[in-house]
Amino acid sequence: MSPFPSSASRTEKWRHLRVTTRDGVATVTLARPDKLNALTFGAYADLRDLLAELSRERAVRALVLAGEGRGFCSGGDVDEIIGATLAMDTALLLDFNRMTGQVVRALRECPFPVVAALHGAAAGAGAVLALAADFRVADPTTRFAFLFTRVGLSGGDMGAAYLLPRVVGLGHATRLLMLGDPVRAPEAERIGLISELTEEGEADARAAALARRLADGPALALAQTKALLTAELDMPLAASVEMDAATQALLMHGEDYAEFHAAFTEKRPPAWRGR
Repeated sequence: MSPFPSSASRTEKWRHLRVTTRDGVATVTLARPDKLNALTFGAYADLRDLLAELSRERAVRALVLAGEGRGFCSGGDVDEIIGATLAMDTALLLDFNRMTGQVVRALRECPFPVVAALHGAAAGAGAVLALAADFRVADPTTRFAFLFTRVGLSGGDMGAAYLLPRVVGLGHATRLLMLGDPVRAPEAERIGLISELTEEGEADARAAALARRLADGPALALAQTKALLTAELDMPLAASVEMDAATQALLMHGEDYAEFHAAFTEKRPPAWRGR
């Protein structure tokens, strides 16, 4: 995402999210605990726009995406979204579905790592938001459910049919997206859907610790690694190794590369600058 802002002012308050930033780590909390953090039209739009703003500002070096209350996110609000979409024409439905996909693209394309802190339900769109994160830190209460076929829609929603096979393999992805059965934490860890399984109630703290570690690291190197992981999913090997070579040549001119050598020589930890 481009770091060059338009004349629009920075958003100081987000209506559908709780956002805090400290020392380069942003924490974005879905805050409708009475509705299991079900997503509304406004929540999708806020996530899309917030990620764009944070990407432009370049002050954030890691982001935690969490849910308040008994679960992470139960998906789209049945009344406010599913009920409303029944009255929409095709053009408006296309606009809405494109917006949900823009949120997933923003999570994958933002120039900082995203850590999802998971507990309880991560269902429907909530499961896809977790899937789009770079890391999924979950406690034993976590249960994923890709519920789209259960409501008569394609399991390939919001990029799920692209991302899920690349995380857990085609066989598991086919089962999860077609049947919509819940996947509890032990199985999710076994098939690679969870990056780290914590003790109950510890996911938020462990996700915050991981985000802190990432934010304290070489930010430009991490951003380029994330970009390559996404870009090279569909590249042949020859194109991938060429892109890797060009990226490394650029980073070898960076301050962090020189700082590593100086720190190694002086027998001290590197002071990463993200440049």
